[in-house]
Amino acid sequence: MEHKKLNPELVELVQKWKGKEGNLIMILHEIQNHHGYVPRELSLELSKMLDVPLARIYEVITFYNFFKLVPPGKHRIALCMGTACYLRGAAVILEEIKNILGIAEGQTTKDGLFYLDVVRCLGCCGLAPVIMIDDKVYGKVKKNEVADILSKYIKEE
Repeated sequence: MEHKKLNPELVELVQKWKGKEGNLIMILHEIQNHHGYVPRELSLELSKMLDVPLARIYEVITFYNFFKLVPPGKHRIALCMGTACYLRGAAVILEEIKNILGIAEGQTTKDGLFYLDVVRCLGCCGLAPVIMIDDKVYGKVKKNEVADILSKYIKEE
């Protein structure tokens, strides 16, 4: 197979993981880490290069919650739904975020600004309920504070 027409970074990844057990998952992890998701065109190329059916690649991508098929938003909102956060009102905070942004968990806003992720624990139980946007943690969040928190990121644009 002629690899000159294929993505050179993908060729390098395939060579790096060639012959190693679990190579498909490791390659997909590296693609996701680089792009923030697994682009369809790279899945197609990977299928050819590994001689693995495209259906098998999508089977792996869709089985593991980590992998995304669409580009993430510029800002990742991680809302904790661990026990402490849940008991202190995280479900109400989630509904408020969804209402303001018009998206559900695992979705990106139409303008590409926000991606909403629900996580099991952010390790800030004493600050419950907690939202993390990118690397900034917001603790003891109340429903009426959500709009102000999000507006800081909208104003940056």
